Amino acid sequence: MSGCCSGSCSSQNDEQSKTQTPNQTTFNEADFTDGWVSEFKVPKMDCPSEEGMIRMAFDSLEPKPLLNFDIPNRLVTIYHADNLDEVTQRMESLNYGAVLNNTQEISASDIAQTQQSSLANDKEEAKTLKWLLAINGMMFFIELIVGIYAQSTGLIADALDMFADAAVYALALFVVGKGAQLKLKAAHISGWLQLILALAVLAEVVRRFFYGSEPVSLLMMGMGTVALFANIICLMLIYKNKDSGTHMKASWIFSANDVIANAGVILAGGLVLVTGSALPDLIIGFLIGLVVLNGARRILSLR
Repeated sequence: MSGCCSGSCSSQNDEQSKTQTPNQTTFNEADFTDGWVSEFKVPKMDCPSEEGMIRMAFDSLEPKPLLNFDIPNRLVTIYHADNLDEVTQRMESLNYGAVLNNTQEISASDIAQTQQSSLANDKEEAKTLKWLLAINGMMFFIELIVGIYAQSTGLIADALDMFADAAVYALALFVVGKGAQLKLKAAHISGWLQLILALAVLAEVVRRFFYGSEPVSLLMMGMGTVALFANIICLMLIYKNKDSGTHMKASWIFSANDVIANAGVILAGGLVLVTGSALPDLIIGFLIGLVVLNGARRILSLR
């Protein structure tokens, strides 16, 4: 569920283990005569969106630095050349309250070893993201078709949520190695598409509230159960690497929240069956639509 970062990132990330995702920039020992590692405290960094902004701030810096993120503790570790002033200026320019904790010299061989480890981890993450993209993309089309047939705004909104997650995974794969402007453009395209679909679902909820609808409760519960199992599979795929990086952590949170949304659709279907009223379906559809709308807002706020 792509709107999870409006507060739940920090609440669900209070774990002892660090969440670290190095970028995929390649360099060799010859790039650094004197290497340095600097740690910054970033009080306003609580979600992957802030990580993305920090990465884009360093896209044009040469030689390319290596970035490690510890979102639960609001820390960014940067492996860079002898250009601390430039690194600090770029961190402070984002207005996230970044403060330099410490900096120390590090050998080129240590930086190369860190990069080698990060590339191996990135390869494993990319494989997982492709599976997540395939599952969420397939479920979006299936759940949307069933939702339209069943006249269920809950299923349609849940399908939209699947699309929002698939867009996040596709974007994460697409922007690897791309420039800052292309990354931002791709994110905004995803955000606008989510915004349009979310508004369409909310408008449909309002329309059906006034003009009536007859959601098929058994299809709601059945499709909700299928979607629930799909998200459980996603959680199983993510579990091994859920603490290896912020994108994987975000993916874990998305799928965990989606399980809750799926349970809400199943419950709403049961209430429709018992009460004979379409109101439970409209309520769950409205709530999921608001969550996706908030996710679109956060993406479009990136600059």
